[in-house]
Amino acid sequence: MPTTQPEPTTAIPDTLRAQVLVEALPYIQRFHGQLLVVKLGGAAMEDPSARNAVLQDLVLLRFVGMRPILVHGGGREITALAERLGLDTQFVAGLRVTDEPTMEVAKMVLTGKITPDLVAAIHRLGGRAMGLSGEDGPTILVRRQRGPEGEDLGLVGEVEEVNPDPLLAITERGMIPVVASIGLGYDGLSYNVNADWVAAALATELGAAKLMLLTDVEGVRGGDGALISRLGVAEAEALLGDGTASSGMIPKLQAACRAARKGVAVHVIDGREPHSILLELLTESGVGTMIDPEA
Repeated sequence: MPTTQPEPTTAIPDTLRAQVLVEALPYIQRFHGQLLVVKLGGAAMEDPSARNAVLQDLVLLRFVGMRPILVHGGGREITALAERLGLDTQFVAGLRVTDEPTMEVAKMVLTGKITPDLVAAIHRLGGRAMGLSGEDGPTILVRRQRGPEGEDLGLVGEVEEVNPDPLLAITERGMIPVVASIGLGYDGLSYNVNADWVAAALATELGAAKLMLLTDVEGVRGGDGALISRLGVAEAEALLGDGTASSGMIPKLQAACRAARKGVAVHVIDGREPHSILLELLTESGVGTMIDPEA
């Protein structure tokens, strides 16, 4: 008795497949050998399918000759574990107030769980990766940071120095560095550092071709709520100054402006969108918002 075959799905024409590859070629040539810093956070890290799509993009970029560096936070997991341990969670201008017990929780979550999980996932996808935190090397040296009104944030650090040698050594061996957003203070203490700022500092110090900040929204929106595809640095800073940017977008735009002022092209993109990194980097139309240092 003949076996019933399933209805075939709609196939992508071969000519369209070729067109996509040809469109990507100039961008692959432009960024071949270049460093790309990607900050992973939010739903793109918590949803397994979204996370795998991001990591697939990084593995592909590594194989076509680019050198991605992955920076991650872990705010929601830190909050969840802190609450289970009975610790209060407070934020000032999007920054977590970090006392010593909270810092211990952050280290457990970031370096004990998330970094190893991401490294293992990259290996399962056929890539090679190595995890480290800013304390290793040390790679990231920080000073204690205060809130915008002088608030005491505890063990929250602002990046002062970046030692690029450990990261470059990893990339030169064909691997993807996976960096946890913890810094070493000049006082020898561990500090919680906003992952967007870590990514911006690394991109600036390393002279990266791109800084890509993954978020849970399509990009940066103006006062009318419309998505803005391209911003100059002054325009982005105006969104911060007039209060249009709020909550978690504040440190993200601050980091983006800081990097763009140093000549790094910054992209704020939706990490929930499958393969948004490839769409932004390797297509003419792109997705999300670009903060253009030349605008």
